[in-house]
This record gives sequence, C-alpha cells and structure tokens, in this order.
Amino acid sequence: MPENKSPANTVTLGLVQMTCGTEPEANLQKAVERVGDAARQGAQIVCLQELFRSQYFCQTEDTELFKLAELIPGPSTEVLSEVARRHKVVIVASLFEKRVAGLYHNTAVMLDADGQIVGKYRKMHIPDDPLYYEKFYFTPGDLGFQTHDTAYAKVGTLVCWDQWFPEAARLTALSGAQILFYPTAIGWLPEEDEEMNTAQHSAWETIQRGHAISNGVFVAAVNRVGHEGKLKFWGQSFVADPFGRIIAKASSDREEILIVPCDLNLIEKTRQNWPFLRDRRIDSYGGLGYRYLESQPTT
Repeated sequence: MPENKSPANTVTLGLVQMTCGTEPEANLQKAVERVGDAARQGAQIVCLQELFRSQYFCQTEDTELFKLAELIPGPSTEVLSEVARRHKVVIVASLFEKRVAGLYHNTAVMLDADGQIVGKYRKMHIPDDPLYYEKFYFTPGDLGFQTHDTAYAKVGTLVCWDQWFPEAARLTALSGAQILFYPTAIGWLPEEDEEMNTAQHSAWETIQRGHAISNGVFVAAVNRVGHEGKLKFWGQSFVADPFGRIIAKASSDREEILIVPCDLNLIEKTRQNWPFLRDRRIDSYGGLGYRYLESQPTT
C-alpha cells in the first residue's frame, strides 16, 4: 500500500457519506471498507457520519435501543484502531457511548494514524425535536470543546446539532483546531413542504460556512444519506475552506467518498486578511454567560 502523502502543509480529508442498514456489524464493516477506500485514494484524515453503526434510532423513544450503546474503548474502537494503523490514517468516528449503566453520550472518538485514541468529544448540544428525540438517550457532554493533535493536523470535532452554535465553533477554533469536523445525521422532515426543506438545508450549509469564515478554519460536515424510518437524509456532505468557499460537495441521494486536499497555509493567509481573532473584544463578551441579557444582574 502506498504511503499517504500530500504536498507540504496540505492534508487530504476523506468524508464517508453512506446509507445504514439495521445490522450494526454490517454497518461497521461497510465503514471499515469505506475508510480503506478513502485511504487508497490518498485520504489522511477520514471522518464517518454521526452514529454510523446503526440507523438513526432517535426517531423514537425506546429503552431497548440502549442496547446499541458501547464502551469507549470498546468493540468499535478496537476494530477501527486496527484499520487506522493498517492504513496510516486518522479516523473520526461517532459512537453511542455507554459510560456506565444509565449514563450515555453521543461521542466522537479520534483515532490517530498509529491506532491510538488521541481523544474524544461528547456532544454538548442535545436536541429534542420531532424525530430527533436525543434527550431521551444522551446526556450532554462534559469534556468541553477541544482540539487534538494528530499525525496530520490539529483536529476539532463537534457533532450535528452543535453545527448551529457559533460559540462551539469559536471555542474549538480558539483551542487550536485547523479543521472542524461535524459528523451529522440530518434530513428532510416528512411534514414540511419543499420550500421549507430547501430553506432548512440552505441555513445548515450557510451557518457552517460562517463558522469557517469567522474562525479562519476548514469545516467538514459529513452527513448520512438514504431513507430511514420517516426521515430522508439529505447527504450533501461538504468541505468549506477558511474563506467559506465550498471546495467539495457530495450528492443528496448517493453513497460517496469525498477526497479533499486542504492547504493549511490558507488558514494563516486568510486570518491575515480577515483578522477577526485580533479584533475580538474579549473584554465585552461577558453577556454570553447568560441565557438572555434581561437575566443579567444589575449593579
């Protein structure tokens, strides 16, 4: 197998957009094959979609579905660790973590190119919307917003609903991330009309491009595709550069592997021209610690 090499200071991402069946082991095996395919095409960091081992089970509230959860380290990380080591790739994998009995998280784990776990991120923002009943299953994360040094780049990972919160992107970028990965499971709501669904997708894409711009980082969103239950996942995984330009995008209805070279030099170049980090008024943002400024105590 050829070594994974990119031009100086360029890292090549592999985004795995796939359908999921009802058998977790089959989904895991498909993911393993896709990671290998991405590596053979030159990917150095491969990201899988949110909760890739199963169909998106949060459409219903059912205690039987807690059986899908697993420990970290555990069976999936053991398999993926070997894959990462064999192909010399970094893997970002989203798993249903069983911490202890009765305590579960939606967790992204980062495996380095030597197969070692370099860190994990527990989803901080937990939705509770029609067909997205995640609060039934997941405890909010308690590891904070982090960046992990990997063999190829400094990686920050957030998960799906986190995509809508600029604070999460900002804090992860401030911790040193060069690339923000967003494993995702988002799709069309069956009762919405086409105009609203289109607007929702546009907003989802736009806000993440905004994270890339305001922080001067690459953003990679990896969504699933296909029909599961009442949801049709909209795919369209993409990578945006630090200028907010979409440099690669998958289809809305097919399994794909996006292979995307990213020139990390563009981060510094963009920040020099758009010095948002320089001009932030960190002395004036205390109000962000309140739900709403009307609740801020008076002096």
